[in-house]
Amino acid sequence: MPDHVKYMRGYHMPPEPCFDWVRKEYIDAAPKWCSVDLRDGNQALVIPMSLDEKLEFFKKLVGLGFKEIEIGFPAASETEFELARTLIENDMIPEDVTIQVLTQAREHIIKKTFDALEGCTTPVIIHVYNSTSVAQREQVFKKDKEQIKRIAVEGAKLLKELTESAGRDNYRFEYSPESFTGTEPEYALEVCNAVLDVWQPTPEHKAVINLPATVEMSSPHVYASQVEYMSKNLRYREAVEVSLHPHNDRGTGVACAELGVLAGADRVEGTLFGNGERTGNVDLVTMAGNLFSHGVDPLLDFSDMPSIVEMYERVTRMEVNPRSPYAGQLVFAAFSGSHQDAIAKGLAWRDEHDPEHWTCPYLPIDPADVGRRYETDVIRINSQSGKGGIGYILEKNYGYVLPPKMREELSYASKDVSDHAHKELAPEEVNAVFHDTFVNHDGRLQLLDFHFAPASDNASFKAFLTVKLDGVEQDAAGNGNGRLDAVCDALAKLGVKARIATYSEHALERGSDSRAAAYVGIDGADGGIVWGAGEHHDIITASILGLISAVNRAQA
Repeated sequence: MPDHVKYMRGYHMPPEPCFDWVRKEYIDAAPKWCSVDLRDGNQALVIPMSLDEKLEFFKKLVGLGFKEIEIGFPAASETEFELARTLIENDMIPEDVTIQVLTQAREHIIKKTFDALEGCTTPVIIHVYNSTSVAQREQVFKKDKEQIKRIAVEGAKLLKELTESAGRDNYRFEYSPESFTGTEPEYALEVCNAVLDVWQPTPEHKAVINLPATVEMSSPHVYASQVEYMSKNLRYREAVEVSLHPHNDRGTGVACAELGVLAGADRVEGTLFGNGERTGNVDLVTMAGNLFSHGVDPLLDFSDMPSIVEMYERVTRMEVNPRSPYAGQLVFAAFSGSHQDAIAKGLAWRDEHDPEHWTCPYLPIDPADVGRRYETDVIRINSQSGKGGIGYILEKNYGYVLPPKMREELSYASKDVSDHAHKELAPEEVNAVFHDTFVNHDGRLQLLDFHFAPASDNASFKAFLTVKLDGVEQDAAGNGNGRLDAVCDALAKLGVKARIATYSEHALERGSDSRAAAYVGIDGADGGIVWGAGEHHDIITASILGLISAVNRAQA
């Protein structure tokens, strides 16, 4: 029997059509976010975080704007219990932040969870769960539907009793039918409604019904239909926040969360960069970034993504994939020449036509909005790069505005260096290739001195040069319509022929003592253009040096 035949579809469609979510084009407002990094993310680490690392992570989550943070499973380990006590006893929980704690629907675990929360005056969500799927009922618990529902109801009752006896009006409740995706939707609804009947939530004191894709078992549209069915049929709907907790076993955790929100969910539980058991949880950085890219305020601050990545990698000992959306080192990087050219032109078009909006090719968001730099993170140079990227790098980093054909020739030179070295070229290395290839280029001809005088017709110039040609110092004079034309005539008197095909110049900095760059193209022996560049504080000197550079390159 082929291996794939043993796999069956373990999910269940709702008993009625639930496809209203299909008609919605986009998510128009951010859901509530709940970070489960300190619980679900932490329990998935090879080396769980220490107390100090958890405290640092908690502070970072608060700084990013998370208003609900699941801090752990206090009854599961001493470190998680200690985290709750440290946060509470040291008044480290901001008044506008709700901490969440997880507990199984078992009496001694629930009671220890309440012990961990003793003295907490800030808002708390106590998250109770039990598994409801067919596989768990039959294979793990060996209980029927009524027995499984009774576990949930008894747990809900104990939460309510302990809260009322403690006089805690800052506690709210959350229930998860764990392995929801493997549960018949009508049975999951029955269990959740039974729990809600115990809690009797109100719009002023809402309960949370969390629908976890504990194991992702279907395409995202199935999960969306399941969520829509629950959202439409839960009792006390105005007093209930429907929450999602998607995992990523099929690689579609973000898609499940987004479609689930379209289907009526109010809240999403997940982690930074998708950390979590097996293939992880829904990646909140990606999902929030997706909203941001559609012009929706995600209510989370990812403007300094490099510092978030640094903290995350250090305390979790995990690595953010370089292709991870919005956060990876390479997600904005363009090595391809055509991509670089399009990005450079798109940025220029935006500056000129519509600086208020973002429509740049190949960049779904402005890299600067997540703390990335165009100069080092966007246009990257290797053997795949083209003239657009080369020109962009030199202009943005060093102020050089090369003529298009000169950029093309430099791109070939840079590709050759990258190809032979088998590496990416940093901006300073591209600049070095430019200077080594074109700028103030040494060769047969070396400029020693020059000056100009008006010609007798007062409409042209006379150039007087002192040069070293093939190691011999020589003087020459020439006439021309312009200074460079006169220099060419003087060089011709020495047997050095140079006919200017194109010329451009510009200042590299502002101020009276700024450097200038000149780009000179002369006719080559094969009918093409030979390029040279000159750089000097005096623009005339820069122009002559550019001409001599081109001559030396032509005769090399």
